[in-house]
Amino acid sequence: MPVASRPRRSRSTEPATAESSPATAATAATPAESTAPARRYHHGALPDALLAAAETVLQRDGIAGLGLRAIAREAGVSHTAPKHHFGDTTGLLSSLAAVGFHRLADAMRTSAPEGADASARRNAIGRAYVHFAHENPALFGLMFRTEKIDMLHPVLGAAAAEAMRVMASIIGGAPRLPDSPPTSLSNAEAMQMTSAWGYVHGLAVLLIDHRLRGILKLAPGFDDPLALVDAALDEVRFGLELEPRD
Repeated sequence: MPVASRPRRSRSTEPATAESSPATAATAATPAESTAPARRYHHGALPDALLAAAETVLQRDGIAGLGLRAIAREAGVSHTAPKHHFGDTTGLLSSLAAVGFHRLADAMRTSAPEGADASARRNAIGRAYVHFAHENPALFGLMFRTEKIDMLHPVLGAAAAEAMRVMASIIGGAPRLPDSPPTSLSNAEAMQMTSAWGYVHGLAVLLIDHRLRGILKLAPGFDDPLALVDAALDEVRFGLELEPRD
């Protein structure tokens, strides 16, 4: 009597599940956003791109939002890229502050018309300083936040020194032009510059911190805080019309 043959088991035709296919599981677990191609930059352009991204984050999220990962995400690059180019958060923020000081120096340097007398030049440089702060409050704030930046950083130190040399053009009676600032100061000139800088910087801080609205309520002759500050700059003298004495 013939023996019935045992039927062969057919291989399953069901699709592999995530458990049976590691590759499928890995694909399923990958967030959709990670599949987007990273932005590509020429190696030399990446530091500038990171600084631009840092400034965007600063303007949008404030100083508290300035982290390396947030900056890398804004630039669309690997989270290790900022550390590779700037070392750490302090290094990157110090470089961004240096950008601010270069812009401030340029604004002051180009503010006074060629051939302007000493008084007009001082007023123009003071206005340029305050208006820079008014137009760039977040960046201006970072430039003077010593707990976030390193003033001994070579790039930042050089940029800040450049801005201070241009500001030094406000002192003295000689027709020093902002594009040829002094490289040294007498003791008297140093005191005059300190007085002038303190006044101008104080006005800038009062302006961007919105501390002048109370005064405006008592003085309806001014349309806005910036107009009040400009008028205050027109009136200040600091005794700078006098020849400095050692």
